[in-house]
Amino acid sequence: MPAQLRAATAQRLAHQVDRALHLAAGQRIALYAALPHELDTTPLIALAAKRGCLIYLPRIDRAQRARGMRFVQMRGALRTNRLGIAEPQSAASLGARWLDIVFLPLTGFDPRGVRLGSGGGFYDRAFAFRRWRRFWRAPRLVGLGYAFQELPHLDAATHDVLMDAVVTEEGMRRCATG
Repeated sequence: MPAQLRAATAQRLAHQVDRALHLAAGQRIALYAALPHELDTTPLIALAAKRGCLIYLPRIDRAQRARGMRFVQMRGALRTNRLGIAEPQSAASLGARWLDIVFLPLTGFDPRGVRLGSGGGFYDRAFAFRRWRRFWRAPRLVGLGYAFQELPHLDAATHDVLMDAVVTEEGMRRCATG
């Protein structure tokens, strides 16, 4: 996708999030620093900051044998980890259960909320508690992607955590759990 179209799409996506989710001051929002093949989150990060949200980015914890991930408040400079992902250096982390909205990267999705990611399983492990509880209030899991990434059906693995919604440049799609 050409860089100019990619940038315009990222702006439209931020606008769609603003229309659908009404980000507000004090909300604990988890985003991600996009890799080159992912939808750029820079406009959405700027929007969340403008609205007064507390912004957290995922950080992969090397010390955990289970390939864990923490959510760390976005303050100061970011550092690139061994996988090429930009991460915050702040020590202020928050447990996944205490986030209000988590925006997830994806490479594909279906109407039920099955997400095809990059294969590391970090998000599925971080939100595994959602598979064991019938009702929860937070966090809301929202995929970010291009409209063309929607597929009619993806087979879900037993460890997959479903999304509540997906936002594309065309708008928000509620999933089965949302």
